[in-house]
Amino acid sequence: MRKPGWNIFWLFVGIAACANLSILDSSAQSYPIKPIRLFVGFSAGSAPDAIGRTLAPILLENLGQPLIIENRGGAGGSIATATVAKAPADGYTLLMMAAADTLQPALRANLPYDLERDLAPVSMVATGTAVLSVHPSLPARNVKELITLARAHPGKLNYGSSGVGSSSHLMGELFNLMAEVKIAHVPYKGSADSAIATVAGQIEVSFPSVVAVGSLVAARKLRALAVTSAKRSSLLPSLPTVSEAGLTGYDRSTFFGVVVPTGVPKDIITRLNAVLGKVVNTPEIKALLIKQGLEPQTSTPEQFASFIHAQIAQNAKLIKLVGVKTQ
Repeated sequence: MRKPGWNIFWLFVGIAACANLSILDSSAQSYPIKPIRLFVGFSAGSAPDAIGRTLAPILLENLGQPLIIENRGGAGGSIATATVAKAPADGYTLLMMAAADTLQPALRANLPYDLERDLAPVSMVATGTAVLSVHPSLPARNVKELITLARAHPGKLNYGSSGVGSSSHLMGELFNLMAEVKIAHVPYKGSADSAIATVAGQIEVSFPSVVAVGSLVAARKLRALAVTSAKRSSLLPSLPTVSEAGLTGYDRSTFFGVVVPTGVPKDIITRLNAVLGKVVNTPEIKALLIKQGLEPQTSTPEQFASFIHAQIAQNAKLIKLVGVKTQ
Protein backbone atom coordinates (compact mmCIF):
# COMPACT_ATOMS: atom_id res chain seq x y z
CA MET A 1 0.00 0.00 0.00
CA ARG A 2 1.30 3.45 -0.95
CA LYS A 3 1.89 5.96 1.77
CA PRO A 4 -0.31 9.11 1.89
CA GLY A 5 2.72 11.16 0.87
CA TRP A 6 2.81 9.43 -2.53
CA ASN A 7 -0.73 10.54 -3.29
CA ILE A 8 0.18 14.13 -2.49
CA PHE A 9 3.32 13.82 -4.67
CA TRP A 10 1.36 12.62 -7.72
CA LEU A 11 -1.25 15.30 -7.11
CA PHE A 12 1.45 17.97 -7.42
CA VAL A 13 2.85 16.26 -10.53
CA GLY A 14 -0.60 16.41 -12.14
CA ILE A 15 -1.05 20.05 -11.18
CA ALA A 16 2.38 20.93 -12.61
CA ALA A 17 1.64 19.11 -15.88
CA CYS A 18 -1.65 20.94 -16.27
CA ALA A 19 0.08 24.23 -15.55
CA ASN A 20 2.69 23.54 -18.24
CA LEU A 21 0.00 22.70 -20.79
CA SER A 22 -1.79 25.90 -19.88
CA ILE A 23 1.40 27.88 -20.43
CA LEU A 24 1.92 26.25 -23.84
CA ASP A 25 -1.66 26.98 -24.88
CA SER A 26 -1.23 30.56 -23.70
CA SER A 27 1.99 31.03 -25.72
CA ALA A 28 0.30 29.71 -28.86
CA GLN A 29 -2.66 32.02 -28.41
CA SER A 30 -0.56 35.10 -27.69
CA TYR A 31 2.08 34.54 -30.42
CA PRO A 32 3.23 36.78 -31.96
CA ILE A 33 3.52 39.78 -29.64
CA LYS A 34 6.31 41.57 -31.54
CA PRO A 35 7.62 41.93 -35.12
CA ILE A 36 8.99 38.80 -36.83
CA ARG A 37 12.25 38.85 -38.78
CA LEU A 38 12.49 36.88 -42.03
CA PHE A 39 16.09 36.39 -43.13
CA VAL A 40 16.87 36.03 -46.83
CA GLY A 41 20.26 34.72 -47.92
CA PHE A 42 20.26 36.67 -51.16
CA SER A 43 20.13 40.29 -52.30
CA ALA A 44 17.07 42.49 -52.71
CA GLY A 45 15.28 41.61 -55.93
CA SER A 46 16.25 37.94 -55.80
CA ALA A 47 13.51 35.29 -55.96
CA PRO A 48 13.47 34.50 -52.20
CA ASP A 49 13.49 38.22 -51.42
CA ALA A 50 10.61 38.86 -53.81
CA ILE A 51 8.60 36.00 -52.26
CA GLY A 52 9.15 37.36 -48.75
CA ARG A 53 8.06 40.85 -49.74
CA THR A 54 5.04 39.44 -51.56
CA LEU A 55 3.92 37.54 -48.46
CA ALA A 56 4.77 40.21 -45.86
CA PRO A 57 1.66 42.46 -46.11
CA ILE A 58 -0.79 39.52 -46.03
CA LEU A 59 1.09 37.83 -43.18
CA LEU A 60 0.79 41.09 -41.22
CA GLU A 61 -2.99 40.94 -41.67
CA ASN A 62 -3.09 37.34 -40.42
CA LEU A 63 -0.50 37.48 -37.63
CA GLY A 64 -1.07 41.01 -36.42
CA GLN A 65 2.66 41.80 -36.43
CA PRO A 66 5.00 43.12 -39.14
CA LEU A 67 7.26 40.72 -41.07
CA ILE A 68 10.62 42.46 -41.41
CA ILE A 69 12.80 41.26 -44.32
CA GLU A 70 16.52 41.12 -43.54
CA ASN A 71 18.86 40.41 -46.47
CA ARG A 72 22.13 38.68 -45.53
CA GLY A 73 23.55 37.72 -48.91
CA GLY A 74 26.68 35.74 -49.64
CA ALA A 75 28.16 32.23 -49.58
CA GLY A 76 25.24 30.66 -51.42
CA GLY A 77 22.78 31.76 -48.75
CA SER A 78 24.72 30.13 -45.91
CA ILE A 79 25.40 33.42 -44.07
CA ALA A 80 21.69 34.00 -43.46
CA THR A 81 21.14 30.31 -42.71
CA ALA A 82 23.86 30.33 -40.06
CA THR A 83 22.34 33.46 -38.48
CA VAL A 84 18.91 31.83 -38.16
CA ALA A 85 20.35 28.49 -36.98
CA LYS A 86 21.93 30.30 -34.01
CA ALA A 87 18.95 32.55 -33.24
CA PRO A 88 16.69 32.12 -30.18
CA ALA A 89 14.10 29.39 -30.72
CA ASP A 90 11.15 31.65 -29.97
CA GLY A 91 9.44 31.89 -33.36
CA TYR A 92 10.54 35.46 -34.06
CA THR A 93 13.37 34.58 -36.45
CA LEU A 94 12.52 32.85 -39.73
CA LEU A 95 14.50 31.92 -42.82
CA MET A 96 13.26 31.88 -46.39
CA MET A 97 15.08 28.73 -47.41
CA ALA A 98 16.01 28.34 -51.07
CA ALA A 99 17.13 25.35 -53.12
CA ALA A 100 20.70 26.67 -52.87
CA ASP A 101 20.67 25.85 -49.15
CA THR A 102 20.46 22.14 -49.90
CA LEU A 103 23.56 22.41 -52.10
CA GLN A 104 25.79 23.91 -49.42
CA PRO A 105 26.36 20.75 -47.30
CA ALA A 106 27.99 19.11 -50.35
CA LEU A 107 29.82 22.25 -51.50
CA ARG A 108 31.25 23.61 -48.23
CA ALA A 109 33.34 21.52 -45.87
CA ASN A 110 33.04 23.67 -42.75
CA LEU A 111 29.49 24.96 -42.53
CA PRO A 112 28.83 26.37 -39.02
CA TYR A 113 25.49 24.58 -38.87
CA ASP A 114 23.78 21.33 -39.83
CA LEU A 115 20.83 22.08 -42.08
CA GLU A 116 18.66 19.24 -40.79
CA ARG A 117 19.76 19.29 -37.15
CA ASP A 118 19.73 23.04 -36.50
CA LEU A 119 16.68 24.15 -38.48
CA ALA A 120 13.05 23.03 -38.24
CA PRO A 121 10.84 23.12 -41.36
CA VAL A 122 7.58 25.07 -41.24
CA SER A 123 6.20 24.91 -44.79
CA MET A 124 7.06 24.92 -48.44
CA VAL A 125 5.94 28.14 -50.13
CA ALA A 126 6.70 27.83 -53.84
CA THR A 127 8.61 25.92 -56.48
CA GLY A 128 10.21 27.23 -59.63
CA THR A 129 11.66 26.03 -62.88
CA ALA A 130 14.13 27.01 -65.57
CA VAL A 131 13.82 26.68 -69.32
CA LEU A 132 16.20 24.61 -71.41
CA SER A 133 16.84 27.11 -74.19
CA VAL A 134 19.04 27.26 -77.28
CA HIS A 135 20.19 29.86 -79.79
CA PRO A 136 17.73 30.01 -82.71
CA SER A 137 20.46 29.09 -85.20
CA LEU A 138 21.01 25.71 -83.55
CA PRO A 139 19.39 22.92 -85.62
CA ALA A 140 17.51 21.51 -82.63
CA ARG A 141 13.81 22.25 -82.21
CA ASN A 142 13.19 19.85 -79.35
CA VAL A 143 15.01 17.91 -76.64
CA LYS A 144 15.48 14.76 -78.72
CA GLU A 145 17.07 16.73 -81.54
CA LEU A 146 19.39 18.47 -79.08
CA ILE A 147 20.50 15.10 -77.70
CA THR A 148 21.09 13.74 -81.21
CA LEU A 149 23.12 16.83 -82.15
CA ALA A 150 25.18 16.70 -78.94
CA ARG A 151 25.96 13.01 -79.43
CA ALA A 152 27.09 13.68 -82.99
CA HIS A 153 29.42 16.51 -81.84
CA PRO A 154 30.71 15.63 -78.33
CA GLY A 155 32.29 18.60 -76.56
CA LYS A 156 31.46 21.00 -79.40
CA LEU A 157 28.34 22.53 -77.87
CA ASN A 158 28.46 24.74 -74.77
CA TYR A 159 25.95 25.52 -72.05
CA GLY A 160 26.09 28.45 -69.65
CA SER A 161 25.37 28.59 -65.93
CA SER A 162 25.37 31.13 -63.12
CA GLY A 163 28.58 29.62 -61.69
CA VAL A 164 30.25 26.40 -60.61
CA GLY A 165 28.01 24.47 -58.23
CA SER A 166 24.97 26.61 -59.03
CA SER A 167 21.52 25.20 -59.75
CA SER A 168 21.91 25.86 -63.48
CA HIS A 169 25.31 24.13 -63.47
CA LEU A 170 23.72 21.01 -61.99
CA MET A 171 20.85 21.25 -64.46
CA GLY A 172 23.33 21.05 -67.30
CA GLU A 173 25.37 18.25 -65.76
CA LEU A 174 22.30 16.16 -64.97
CA PHE A 175 21.26 16.59 -68.59
CA ASN A 176 24.72 15.42 -69.71
CA LEU A 177 24.60 12.38 -67.43
CA MET A 178 21.09 11.28 -68.28
CA ALA A 179 21.34 11.95 -72.02
CA GLU A 180 24.87 10.47 -72.21
CA VAL A 181 26.21 13.55 -73.99
CA LYS A 182 29.01 16.03 -73.39
CA ILE A 183 27.88 19.65 -73.63
CA ALA A 184 30.71 21.75 -72.20
CA HIS A 185 30.10 23.95 -69.18
CA VAL A 186 30.79 27.71 -69.31
CA PRO A 187 30.24 29.48 -65.94
CA TYR A 188 29.04 33.09 -65.81
CA LYS A 189 28.45 35.50 -62.92
CA GLY A 190 24.69 35.07 -63.08
CA SER A 191 21.83 33.49 -65.00
CA ALA A 192 21.15 36.76 -66.84
CA ASP A 193 24.72 36.82 -68.18
CA SER A 194 24.34 33.22 -69.32
CA ALA A 195 21.11 34.03 -71.18
CA ILE A 196 22.70 37.10 -72.79
CA ALA A 197 25.64 34.95 -73.96
CA THR A 198 23.18 32.51 -75.55
CA VAL A 199 21.31 35.33 -77.29
CA ALA A 200 24.65 36.65 -78.59
CA GLY A 201 25.57 33.21 -79.94
CA GLN A 202 28.64 32.87 -77.69
CA ILE A 203 27.19 29.64 -76.30
CA GLU A 204 24.45 27.39 -77.65
CA VAL A 205 22.49 26.37 -74.54
CA SER A 206 21.37 27.96 -71.26
CA PHE A 207 18.78 27.63 -68.51
CA PRO A 208 17.10 31.04 -67.99
CA SER A 209 14.12 31.54 -65.71
CA VAL A 210 10.56 31.24 -66.97
CA VAL A 211 10.03 34.98 -66.56
CA ALA A 212 13.23 35.94 -68.39
CA VAL A 213 12.72 33.60 -71.30
CA GLY A 214 9.27 34.82 -72.36
CA SER A 215 10.28 38.08 -74.02
CA LEU A 216 13.44 36.54 -75.54
CA VAL A 217 11.46 33.75 -77.17
CA ALA A 218 8.82 36.22 -78.39
CA ALA A 219 11.59 38.29 -80.00
CA ARG A 220 13.04 35.08 -81.54
CA LYS A 221 16.32 35.61 -79.72
CA LEU A 222 16.04 32.26 -77.94
CA ARG A 223 14.27 28.98 -78.66
CA ALA A 224 12.67 27.37 -75.62
CA LEU A 225 12.75 23.55 -75.73
CA ALA A 226 11.39 22.45 -72.34
CA VAL A 227 11.09 23.32 -68.65
CA THR A 228 13.41 21.55 -66.22
CA SER A 229 10.85 20.75 -63.51
CA ALA A 230 8.71 17.63 -63.19
CA LYS A 231 5.55 19.63 -63.95
CA ARG A 232 4.80 22.22 -66.61
CA SER A 233 4.88 25.93 -65.79
CA SER A 234 1.65 27.90 -65.42
CA LEU A 235 3.29 30.72 -67.40
CA LEU A 236 4.31 28.43 -70.29
CA PRO A 237 1.70 25.66 -70.20
CA SER A 238 2.29 24.59 -73.80
CA LEU A 239 6.00 23.97 -73.21
CA PRO A 240 6.74 20.34 -72.25
CA THR A 241 9.00 19.24 -69.42
CA VAL A 242 12.41 17.80 -70.29
CA SER A 243 11.10 14.48 -69.04
CA GLU A 244 8.05 14.63 -71.33
CA ALA A 245 10.18 15.74 -74.26
CA GLY A 246 12.48 12.73 -74.29
CA LEU A 247 14.62 12.49 -71.17
CA THR A 248 12.34 10.50 -68.88
CA GLY A 249 12.81 11.17 -65.18
CA TYR A 250 14.73 14.44 -65.55
CA ASP A 251 13.76 16.89 -62.82
CA ARG A 252 15.71 19.90 -61.59
CA SER A 253 13.66 22.65 -60.02
CA THR A 254 14.06 25.33 -57.41
CA PHE A 255 12.04 25.64 -54.22
CA PHE A 256 11.44 28.11 -51.43
CA GLY A 257 10.08 27.55 -47.95
CA VAL A 258 10.12 28.82 -44.39
CA VAL A 259 12.20 27.25 -41.61
CA VAL A 260 12.94 28.26 -38.01
CA PRO A 261 15.65 27.40 -35.47
CA THR A 262 15.31 23.92 -34.00
CA GLY A 263 13.58 24.11 -30.63
CA VAL A 264 10.79 26.49 -31.59
CA PRO A 265 7.67 25.18 -29.78
CA LYS A 266 5.55 22.87 -31.92
CA ASP A 267 2.42 24.95 -31.34
CA ILE A 268 4.13 28.03 -32.83
CA ILE A 269 5.32 26.01 -35.85
CA THR A 270 1.76 24.74 -36.26
CA ARG A 271 0.44 28.32 -36.12
CA LEU A 272 2.96 29.53 -38.71
CA ASN A 273 2.24 26.57 -40.96
CA ALA A 274 -1.50 27.24 -40.87
CA VAL A 275 -1.06 30.94 -41.63
CA LEU A 276 1.38 30.29 -44.50
CA GLY A 277 -0.97 27.69 -45.95
CA LYS A 278 -3.85 30.16 -45.84
CA VAL A 279 -1.86 33.09 -47.25
CA VAL A 280 -0.03 31.29 -50.07
CA ASN A 281 -3.26 29.72 -51.32
CA THR A 282 -5.24 32.97 -51.54
CA PRO A 283 -6.05 33.92 -55.17
CA GLU A 284 -4.16 37.20 -54.78
CA ILE A 285 -0.88 35.63 -53.64
CA LYS A 286 -1.18 32.73 -56.09
CA ALA A 287 -1.47 35.18 -58.97
CA LEU A 288 1.50 37.23 -57.75
CA LEU A 289 3.72 34.15 -57.37
CA ILE A 290 2.76 32.78 -60.79
CA LYS A 291 3.56 36.17 -62.30
CA GLN A 292 7.07 35.77 -60.83
CA GLY A 293 7.38 32.42 -62.61
CA LEU A 294 6.73 30.39 -59.46
CA GLU A 295 4.23 27.69 -58.58
CA PRO A 296 2.54 28.16 -55.17
CA GLN A 297 3.00 25.04 -53.06
CA THR A 298 2.51 24.49 -49.34
CA SER A 299 3.13 21.45 -47.15
CA THR A 300 3.11 20.10 -43.63
CA PRO A 301 6.33 20.51 -41.62
CA GLU A 302 6.89 16.75 -41.92
CA GLN A 303 6.49 16.77 -45.71
CA PHE A 304 8.91 19.68 -46.01
CA ALA A 305 11.45 17.91 -43.77
CA SER A 306 11.28 14.80 -45.96
CA PHE A 307 11.67 16.91 -49.10
CA ILE A 308 14.73 18.75 -47.72
CA HIS A 309 16.34 15.44 -46.73
CA ALA A 310 15.82 14.03 -50.23
CA GLN A 311 17.20 17.20 -51.87
CA ILE A 312 20.36 17.15 -49.75
CA ALA A 313 20.98 13.50 -50.66
CA GLN A 314 20.30 14.01 -54.37
CA ASN A 315 22.52 17.09 -54.57
CA ALA A 316 25.39 15.37 -52.74
CA LYS A 317 25.24 12.45 -55.18
CA LEU A 318 25.11 14.71 -58.24
CA ILE A 319 27.92 16.99 -57.04
CA LYS A 320 30.11 13.96 -56.41
CA LEU A 321 29.38 12.56 -59.88
CA VAL A 322 30.07 15.93 -61.49
CA GLY A 323 33.29 16.32 -59.52
CA VAL A 324 32.69 19.77 -58.07
CA LYS A 325 35.35 20.37 -55.42
CA THR A 326 34.31 21.20 -51.86
CA GLN A 327 35.22 24.73 -50.80
